[in-house]
Amino acid sequence: MNTPLRRRPLSVGPIRAFEAVSRHLSFRAAADELSLTQSAISRQIQALEDDMGATLLLRGTRKVELTAEGAMFLRALAPSLARIDASVQQVRQSLGRKVVSVNTFASFASLWLLPQMEAFQREHPEMDIRVSASDVIANANDPEFDLILRYTSQEKVPPNARRLFGEVITPVISPWLAEQIRNGQAPPLSTPEHLAQHTLTEEDDYRPTAEFLSWRHWLAQQGAPDVQPRRWLYLNFTYQQVQSALAGQGVALARLPLVAEQLERGDLVEPFGPAGRVATHLAYWLITPAGSRSRKEVDEFCSWVEQRSAQTRLALGETA
Repeated sequence: MNTPLRRRPLSVGPIRAFEAVSRHLSFRAAADELSLTQSAISRQIQALEDDMGATLLLRGTRKVELTAEGAMFLRALAPSLARIDASVQQVRQSLGRKVVSVNTFASFASLWLLPQMEAFQREHPEMDIRVSASDVIANANDPEFDLILRYTSQEKVPPNARRLFGEVITPVISPWLAEQIRNGQAPPLSTPEHLAQHTLTEEDDYRPTAEFLSWRHWLAQQGAPDVQPRRWLYLNFTYQQVQSALAGQGVALARLPLVAEQLERGDLVEPFGPAGRVATHLAYWLITPAGSRSRKEVDEFCSWVEQRSAQTRLALGETA
C-alpha cells in the first residue's frame, strides 16, 4: 500500500537549518551561524525530514553528506532563500528606517565594535545597526549583509577588501595580579620562563589561524619553546580569555587590537611590556559586497569603522 503524499507546508525554521547545514556540511557551523545549539539544529533537520518523508542528510562520525533527495531539495531551495532575503532587505529599506547589517565574529564584536558604537549611534540616531556575530565567514555577496568585518590572511579576502589593521599578540594580566606579583604574593613574571609558575589561558581552536594566537607560537618567538605552565585553562573564544585575565585567573595571550583601550585605561597590564608583543601575518578587514556602499548609511558606517581603525593602528604603532 502506497503512503499518501504529505501536503502540509514546511516550516521556515527547519528549512533555514537544512540550508545552513548543507552549505557548511557541518552541524556545528550551522549552529554558530544561526545562533542555535547543535541539538536544536539536529531537531529541526529531523522535523524537516519527517515532514518530507525522506532522509536529506547522512550523518557520519566526522562528516555530513547530502543524499540525492537532499541535493535535489537544496538546488531548489538555495536560490529561493536568496531571493527572499533580498526582498526582505528591500522592504526594510523602504520603511523609512535606515538599517545597516554587519557580519563579524564574536570576539571582534564584543571587544572592539560594540564598546565604540555608542558614539556612532549618538551621532546617527536615525540609523539602526544590526550586528550578526558568527565565527563562520559570510559570503561576500550575501544580500543579508551590508558589510563584513573579518580576521584572516590577505590571500583569503576579496580584492576589494580594505585592511583595517594588523594582528599583534601580547600577554596580559589583571592589575590585581600585577599587584600580587609586586608584593611577592604571587610568583614573579618578568621573563617568559616565569610563565612556568602561572596559569595560562589558551584558545581551544583547531583552525590554522589559531596557531599564530597560541602560547606555543609566542614562546617560540621569545626563545623559550619548552616552557610549560603550572596549568592550562582552555577557552573557546578570545573574549573569554580576556574576561579570565580581567578576573585575575591567569595570563591571557590577547590580541592587542582588541584590548588596546583596556590597556590604555589600566584595566589590563602587559607584564612584559612592548617586548612581549609579537606580530603575525594576519589582519582585520572590511569587506563590502558589490554596490552596498552606494547607500549613504552604509558608506557612513564604513567611514566610521575606518576612522576608528586609524586609532587602533596608532595604538599598534602602524604607520600606514
